[in-house]
Amino acid sequence: MNYKFKQIAKLNKLNDAILIEGLPGIGNVGKIAVDFMIDNLKAKKIYQIYSHSFPHAVFINEENLVELPRIEIYYKKVKNKDVLLLAGDIQPIDESSCYDFCESVLDNVSKYKVKEIITIGGIGLQHIPQNPKVYCTSNDKDIVKKYKSKNLTNNIFGVVGPIIGVSGLLVGLAQQRNIPAMALLAETFHHPTYLGIKGAREVLKIIDDKHKLGLELGKLDDEIFEIEKEIKTKTKEFSKLQQRKDNTRTDYIG
Repeated sequence: MNYKFKQIAKLNKLNDAILIEGLPGIGNVGKIAVDFMIDNLKAKKIYQIYSHSFPHAVFINEENLVELPRIEIYYKKVKNKDVLLLAGDIQPIDESSCYDFCESVLDNVSKYKVKEIITIGGIGLQHIPQNPKVYCTSNDKDIVKKYKSKNLTNNIFGVVGPIIGVSGLLVGLAQQRNIPAMALLAETFHHPTYLGIKGAREVLKIIDDKHKLGLELGKLDDEIFEIEKEIKTKTKEFSKLQQRKDNTRTDYIG
């Protein structure tokens, strides 16, 4: 494995733990949703992940110093539920490194007996959706029943092509470890500069309703400026790198 998990803080035994993933992708729906959860829940960083398989570039921060691209895992206990949040600047840039990354994440979270995984992404449309729909797919029929609601549909066959990236592969590989996993995919505009705020909000509503996290969704609009600033400076150029690596890109990238 080419991934280094630098432990920032220790965790004790977790109870009924879930992992929620949101990395850059179409509309940055997953990144927006999970970054907001980390901030709103005041989650604690427990791991920084580095790799030679990440894009061969660095960021320049506000102090005019370089930063390596990284992915991080955060933790928050909400009532009697333990929540792990996977967030970051980028996704692995090719097929092999994406497999390695997802296997490394599963190896890591298995130590904490994660019982469920939720990944978040966007479905790219040719127009801006005013009321984005949220679709789901999973590796287990029971988890679909668990999340069943009027705001979520699993009639996804024929709506999207392959789910490319961590949001899809993590769900598929989790099945081999008997971990129930689901991808929540919100409609968004398929344009590199568009931010799928509305789609992210709809996904957050579904997660909050199911897990009673107490998210203050009204604050999402207040934080749009900071979210937009980070995404524009950190993910736009890396998205271009990934597009050049994948000329067979479909209507959805995890």
